[in-house]
Amino acid sequence: MNNENKRGREQFKSRFGFIVACIGSAVGMGNIWMFPYRTGKFGGSAFLIPYFIFVILLGFSGVIGEMAFGRGTKSGPMGAFASACEMRFGEKGKKAGKLIGAIPVIGSLGIGIGYSVVVGWFLKYLAAAVSGQLLKVENMGEYFGALASSFGSISWHMLGLVITFAIMAMGITKGIEKMNKIMMPVFFVFFIILLVRVATLPGAVEGYSYMFVPRWNELGNIKTWVYALGQAFFSLSLAGSGTIAYGSYLKDDTDVVGCAKNVAFFDICAALLAGMVVIPAVFAFGLDVASGPPMMFMTLPAVFQQMPFGWAFSVIFFIAVLFAALTSLMNLFETPIEALEEQFSISRGKAVMIVAVIAAAVGIFIESGDAVGSWMDVVSIYIIPLGALLAGIMFFWVCPKGYARSQVEIGASKPLGKWFEPVTKYIFVGITLIVYVLGIFFGGIG
Repeated sequence: MNNENKRGREQFKSRFGFIVACIGSAVGMGNIWMFPYRTGKFGGSAFLIPYFIFVILLGFSGVIGEMAFGRGTKSGPMGAFASACEMRFGEKGKKAGKLIGAIPVIGSLGIGIGYSVVVGWFLKYLAAAVSGQLLKVENMGEYFGALASSFGSISWHMLGLVITFAIMAMGITKGIEKMNKIMMPVFFVFFIILLVRVATLPGAVEGYSYMFVPRWNELGNIKTWVYALGQAFFSLSLAGSGTIAYGSYLKDDTDVVGCAKNVAFFDICAALLAGMVVIPAVFAFGLDVASGPPMMFMTLPAVFQQMPFGWAFSVIFFIAVLFAALTSLMNLFETPIEALEEQFSISRGKAVMIVAVIAAAVGIFIESGDAVGSWMDVVSIYIIPLGALLAGIMFFWVCPKGYARSQVEIGASKPLGKWFEPVTKYIFVGITLIVYVLGIFFGGIG
């Protein structure tokens, strides 16, 4: 089957390939290191109630919107925003729309640059796990501190970029789609293996209790709802960028509502699976469950050191999290690559090279933990939710009346209900604005 549409734009070969690519973009570090911590901190299973509510609400509004927006305009955010403004304001609005569309492109590139540093750390830890060195480290804090220092992970950082951009240079079907079809199933299989092993550890039941016994009083805590919203919003990759770009490669006979449903479901599964591995393992060995992000690089390696057959399970773990990180990173970098291809008529090979050079040139100066943390905080607080807000406004408000509904219904098994316009135009756009404001107020909720 020909994978090129009438404009010569490459497309996902299958519906499954598109879904796993979107799942790959959604399943990332937030599911693995932040979700378990927040679930335990904000009420155990009580936290899951607002989290599930927001995942369903955002999945059936923002996710389907971004998918359909990209497919309808056959473009990433710059072209999609330009088309929306052209439909509303005529030719004079096209340039303004394109400039506004540059905001989510910059945000996606910015997060990708920071994320690539973390991918380098995972590669280092995976290599150390395979060699057995990781199990011999006496002071895990010092070990990680040496890696997460200025210019402390150049070789691993650059290797991560080489792997990522080598895959992306092969294109959508042969690169992104094919690798996601491998990496995402492996991620879930490996975490299920870890889940079974952790369940047999003495003391694991205390971790399950910490995570799943509800503390209903926490539902009255506004922070429970705020961080559940942030967890759902950012884990679904709502940014007005990557999902629009992926959607632009989607065939017209694909049901985006069904795709969004699958993405939301497996995103939840990945988060719960990670929580059921991480929290009980940490409890089993009496380590600090409230360590947050450092849990990945300091606490969990210490768990593997004490666990029987820890070498094998450390390798499995870091392969799984590396795959989750790489699939997310591909989605982040696809947005600027698509923009260069579409807006500047640059070949894919050259576009990949340009983005790779920018990522390496900037990323090398933010390799320390403090620098990359500050970098990603700024981008995730001020740019990412703004991109999602602008995309929602463009698709649900700026595009002509009925356009969003008609685009979502293309390929759908049945027409949308009357709920669609109120939920998308008012609730989703309103929630996205709230996320933006709360992120600034709380210093980040993602």
